[in-house]
Amino acid sequence: MLVEDKFEPQVQIENIVATVILEHELDLQLIESKIEDVEYNPDRFPGLIYRLHVPKVTALIFKSGKMVVTGAKSVNQLVNAVKIIMKNLKERGIPLHGRPRIQVQNIVASANLGVEVDLEKTALLIENTMYEPEQFPGLIYRMRDPYVVLLIFSSGRMVITGAKREEEVYKAVEKVFKTLKEKGCIREYEYEEEEFL
Repeated sequence: MLVEDKFEPQVQIENIVATVILEHELDLQLIESKIEDVEYNPDRFPGLIYRLHVPKVTALIFKSGKMVVTGAKSVNQLVNAVKIIMKNLKERGIPLHGRPRIQVQNIVASANLGVEVDLEKTALLIENTMYEPEQFPGLIYRMRDPYVVLLIFSSGRMVITGAKREEEVYKAVEKVFKTLKEKGCIREYEYEEEEFL
């Protein structure tokens, strides 16, 4: 069955990992004493763990003034979470100077193409792919533009990792769908009649 042109793959951002850089050191013991919902055990881990409930993100805060923030589902949510963390620190008397610099390190997303993918054919026809079904059920595709890695499964589901901007995720999914379609590597799901009875 041919795949219709009107189909739109479904894409969802699952997690954004970012670093936040302050230009000065932080007193982690002071933060621990002033803020609830933090964990700080320097014998086990050098950073302080700060969990926000809304939005649901986790920040690993280090003495150097660097933070690693994970869990955001969009860049807007990430920026909002950093603002909330900074506001909470300031309101509780933690000295902060300057504006934090936020750098997105990795965006992880999932997608559903809504079609089945012939992974063996894909591995033969598309460069920069690796498919070893005995070791892993998905095909690994290292796309160069945008520079991301896609894990593609025969069900048409995918995991996209390595993007630095949300637009790169959507561009990668659109591009891989178009390429798979052009190479004849996809087909619509085939249902048995009894499935509907």
